[in-house]
Amino acid sequence: MRSNALTPERLQEIAQREKNVRASTTLQRIVARFRLSDKKVLDIGCGFGEYLQCFGEGSVGITTTPEEVAYGVHIGRDIRLGNAEALDEVLKPKESFDVFWANNLLEHLLSPHAFLVRLKQFARPDSLLILGTPVVPMVPALTKIKKFRGALATPHINFFMLPTYRLTVQYAGWHIEEISPFFFSSSLLNRWGAPFAPHLYLVARNNPHYRYPPKKVKEWEHDARYRPLLSLMGTQKEDARE
Repeated sequence: MRSNALTPERLQEIAQREKNVRASTTLQRIVARFRLSDKKVLDIGCGFGEYLQCFGEGSVGITTTPEEVAYGVHIGRDIRLGNAEALDEVLKPKESFDVFWANNLLEHLLSPHAFLVRLKQFARPDSLLILGTPVVPMVPALTKIKKFRGALATPHINFFMLPTYRLTVQYAGWHIEEISPFFFSSSLLNRWGAPFAPHLYLVARNNPHYRYPPKKVKEWEHDARYRPLLSLMGTQKEDARE
């Protein structure tokens, strides 16, 4: 599909999305803070690749929508068709990335834990993970305000509050460095505001030394469905690999 196969209205919508990304002060804070313009980033759930314009050389986008792939490729972006929960079917075995970027994705996945573990297959020892996720507010009364009901949107199948968001990522083998709305230029204000924010970015570093507890290994080690996860965590026994 060529970009000129899209309707003028659709092209205008895409152009507006590109413009919104460039104008986002929140995004620019994140890009500057973690030097994403110099990093090879895997953008999972990339849409038309509007975030890729902010990332470094060699960055890759993944989407399930053929229209988005065709448009992105037409304008020179490396966008591939595939499912976020089957990255091994989309990426080459030797590919690796400095940063994994997934904004508004975790709440849609069938298995967030498996997704987070499988990222390690394409991670470097110090790879960074940046997730952007709508969260259920810690103060229940805030859900009466439309702005704070994003986590409860009907397409979502996973729901996180600040503590469970942190634990979900931590127990998938990632070291949490920061959870912030990045709404303010002040780190202190962002820290104070995090419990009340409707959308939070979680920044974590690959923890290559993380291992499942022995009880979990014992529970899974004889079931072939879990062997890939055990292997990526470095806890699979030799006899289970045979």
